Amino acid sequence: MPVRLEVRVKPRSRRPGVEKTSENVYRVEVAAAPEKGRANREVLARLAEALDIPVSRLRIVRGETSPNKVVEVLGP
Repeated sequence: MPVRLEVRVKPRSRRPGVEKTSENVYRVEVAAAPEKGRANREVLARLAEALDIPVSRLRIVRGETSPNKVVEVLGP
């Protein structure tokens, strides 16, 4: 069963990074602007790195154009 993570995104950050605020809740700061999916791609890349999983196991299921997103972790 996939795990869903609540993610709060801050685009155009000077200090990009990932912070776990509580169980299944993360704050992700990205350098990219929220244009043409750039920030979303960086969010997935940073989360994958923080969780030590491939980016292909992550997908945004809600909040594609919002700073509040739900990201699903797929597979084993």
